[in-house]
Amino acid sequence: MVQLVDSDIRTREVLGWKGVHVLHFSGSSCSQKLRIFLNLKGIAWTSHPVDLHSNDNFKPWFLGINPRGLVPVLVHDGAVHIESNDIVEYLEKAFPSPKLIPAGHENEVAALLRHEDDLHLDLRTLSFRFVFNPPGPPKPPAALESYAANGAGTVQGAADHGKNVQIEFWQRAAKEGFTDERARASARKFRAEFDAFEQRLASAPYLMGEELSVLDIAWFIYAHRLSLGGYPLARLHPRVQAWKQRLGAMPEFAREIVMPDDARARLEATYRAQAAAGKTLEMVAGF
Repeated sequence: MVQLVDSDIRTREVLGWKGVHVLHFSGSSCSQKLRIFLNLKGIAWTSHPVDLHSNDNFKPWFLGINPRGLVPVLVHDGAVHIESNDIVEYLEKAFPSPKLIPAGHENEVAALLRHEDDLHLDLRTLSFRFVFNPPGPPKPPAALESYAANGAGTVQGAADHGKNVQIEFWQRAAKEGFTDERARASARKFRAEFDAFEQRLASAPYLMGEELSVLDIAWFIYAHRLSLGGYPLARLHPRVQAWKQRLGAMPEFAREIVMPDDARARLEATYRAQAAAGKTLEMVAGF
């Protein structure tokens, strides 16, 4: 569990917050995952939006709360928790009903969530290439300079390498863009995962069996984001597509993935341009 210690936190006001507070962004996949989890649990929480479009997560106030500069962040009675999967595991213990991690499978779910998290930069690569498609560098130099310069630079009191990983990702993206080669490699990782899920869903309604779990929440968000980018889920993985549609019809899921009309129009224009250039996700990945 990644709970920050006192020396990690420079924005001291959060230490006095009572109850459940979440710093998040509407379109962040990890924020969407946490909000769905909170919805299903019925946990009352206070919202603190962080605008990733304006790079608010790279500014001193937010980096004083999370030195890694990532959303979401949970503040529960003044204790600061980071990393979405650690947050949901913490909340499962703090608010045990309804259960979203099957009893006796806590270690298995933790390992599966770590594996899901290992693919997060692949999801980001495909998102920026096929969904967001920014006209220039995804993060401007001034934002990265602020990111590097601010925050404690420690997590749980120790020098943290996590922010360096993020900075290196954005610097490489600014230099190279999101190349066909990188996109193809990332897409093929997800195809292997969805192939495995196709088999699981042949004998059970959910990824962990008969009951909805946090694993379904995490992978629903990935499947939804990839579908927005043009991943041919229905053709390649029809059971996964049916599972995604079933979950997406639940209000606890549906309200967290609503896309504003202007964003939807930009996405449709992006897809048309990529199709005309022969550069859709399906084409680049060779699916």
